[in-house]
Amino acid sequence: MNVTIESSGDLLIAYLIGDIDHHSAAVIREKIDNIISFKKPKQLILDFKNVSFMDSSGIGLIMGRYRLMQNFKGKVEVRGVSSQTKKLMEISGLSSIVTIKEMQ
Repeated sequence: MNVTIESSGDLLIAYLIGDIDHHSAAVIREKIDNIISFKKPKQLILDFKNVSFMDSSGIGLIMGRYRLMQNFKGKVEVRGVSSQTKKLMEISGLSSIVTIKEMQ
């Protein structure tokens, strides 16, 4: 799993690539959290366009970043998800705390 992060003003975008599982989620979490703590953005976008597999660790990854962003009164958007992944996120309750946008 690889993550590329862009920052511009109050916006932070994390482009996730590959599989999100227990091991890769820990690495992603650390990279994103370090930059959030330093930059204190108002909006975090997690781009899932290039994610090929996600287990429940992906749900935990999103929920944890949501909690961290709450410290800065920030918002989280998850974009580029497949319709199947969006359904899983909605079932887990994520849609009540973050904005979820399907791939176009």
